Amino acid sequence: MNAMHDLSGGPAVLARMEGVARRALPSYGLGPDVRVTLLDVSENATFRVDTDGFAAVLRVHRLGYHSPEAIHSELTWLDALRTEAGIRTPKVLPATGGARVVTVDDPGTAPRHCVLFELLPGAEPTEDRLVEDFEGLGELTARMHLHARSWPRPPGFTRFHWDFDAALGAESRWGRWRDGVGVGPSELELLGRLAAVLQTRLARYGTAPERYGLIHADLRLANLLVDCGTTSVIDFDDCGFGWYVYDLAAALSFIEHHPRVPEMIESWLRGYRRVTPLPAADEAEIRTFVLFRRLLLVAWIGSHPAAEIAGRLGAGYTLGTCELAESYLGTHSPSTPS
Repeated sequence: MNAMHDLSGGPAVLARMEGVARRALPSYGLGPDVRVTLLDVSENATFRVDTDGFAAVLRVHRLGYHSPEAIHSELTWLDALRTEAGIRTPKVLPATGGARVVTVDDPGTAPRHCVLFELLPGAEPTEDRLVEDFEGLGELTARMHLHARSWPRPPGFTRFHWDFDAALGAESRWGRWRDGVGVGPSELELLGRLAAVLQTRLARYGTAPERYGLIHADLRLANLLVDCGTTSVIDFDDCGFGWYVYDLAAALSFIEHHPRVPEMIESWLRGYRRVTPLPAADEAEIRTFVLFRRLLLVAWIGSHPAAEIAGRLGAGYTLGTCELAESYLGTHSPSTPS
């Protein structure tokens, strides 16, 4: 499956996305004098909009990733986490007619869905505070997981899965890791062995309800905002059904080689256990999920060339993945407990 999507086309595409964003503004009662500034391009394009003391974040969706029903489901869980679990998440700002998802024409392609969110204060966790911040993140993640386990999902709730097949198998939602940047014959052989071991171990680990359920699925540092000791969680676009421990692996995205990762993991576990236990069998697969996420990101970098971090990391990230894979495979064979 080729997951190269329609926002990977460079400056011309981004200019079109700004045009879509501007065409969405009247639905929110915003005029042509609004400043529109690109914040990020990943699965979607996000823009900051400013006018007369008002600031918000407008998300312009890529084509074919989420249905309107899936977007509404995301927003429903985001609201429930804020009101029922005390997790600070951005409020959805409805259009003047009350719609939470606005559909806007994009000439030459299909119409695009847009959502306007409040702009929350805070900044991404800094490197000198990672160990300390991971303890708070562990506690916050446990609260999200407890909520997900007990929350009665509304009728029609739909989100996709992050199981092995969807991430690294036949579906390969973010592209095939085999098509990653810098994947040559030797990398193909090593990462193929890694994928096989991951598949075997995850099949053995299983998807029992206490291990697998509704998760954020992208709790990397860029999706956290720390402000005066409080951490907000943003960008639920990838939330769906997956392994709960995967949320820890996602938090380590792009920093898996950091020398203090073992301390970060221990800090996260301390915070998590303040809220709810994490069984030893789950803890034993933390490295499995770190490598699972890492291989998924090799695929993502290959299929998202317009993303700034993808261009910056490139083949070096694949090389680092091979180094981590060698270490992991030395201790995590299918028949050997970690």
